Amino acid sequence: MWVHDIDPIAIALGPLKIHWYGLMYLAGFAAAWSLGVYRARKPGSGWKEQQISDLIFWGAMGVVLGGRAGYVLFYNFDRFLDDPLWLFAVWEGGMSFHGGLLGVIVAMFLFGRQQQKSLMEMTDFIAPLIPIGLGMGRIGNFIGGELWGRTTELPWGVVFPRGGELPRHPSQLYEFVLEGVLMFIVLWWFSAKPRPRMAVSGLFLLLYGIFRSSVEFYREPDGHIGFIALDWLTMGQVLSLPMILLGALMLGFAYQCSGQKRA
Repeated sequence: MWVHDIDPIAIALGPLKIHWYGLMYLAGFAAAWSLGVYRARKPGSGWKEQQISDLIFWGAMGVVLGGRAGYVLFYNFDRFLDDPLWLFAVWEGGMSFHGGLLGVIVAMFLFGRQQQKSLMEMTDFIAPLIPIGLGMGRIGNFIGGELWGRTTELPWGVVFPRGGELPRHPSQLYEFVLEGVLMFIVLWWFSAKPRPRMAVSGLFLLLYGIFRSSVEFYREPDGHIGFIALDWLTMGQVLSLPMILLGALMLGFAYQCSGQKRA
């Protein structure tokens, strides 16, 4: 058992405080840019190096705006109804992956229209770049002592001061391993060879939905929401189920269309 005592503030310059969570976001965007440039340099990639900076900028805007909107609408809708302007109170924190994903999809659609690329062409390229950012974000969650897991007696349990006196699953690290490391390895390997259009995007949705739903069994549900049903179903699982179904359908459709073309 270990007592979490990490200072979430990385740098303090008078009233200015820079949190580790924000630095993890920056590191994630920087990694996505580096990986994108690496892929763009490959012959036949269909991308130019100068396009990657704009791609990451649009993606970052989608993450921030969509993530905030998703957190407010998916997890705090009652408060939004009482105070709609709270949606813009970004300084109070609160981000949702599923909202960020929707924001990125909208951003890729708009940016793709500028670049004369289809939405699937955009998402197939950017999907393998995302897991590193997800993993960095989960490290930021762990350092910040937030989004902890359920209580456990396992030897690697962590006591989070804001989570009470009992040790809990470090579910942020579970998500780091699955959503960050493992998903990156699989997607990077899968996308390294030519695949049917939308197959990479479909695999991303499928993997994230499965990994997130699995970790939710160890992650403490949001206190103001609790379990949605059956004393085990969480909001994270409800939002991830459509990703699993859509990802499987996209993968099947991609390879079915590919097979028909070859025939």
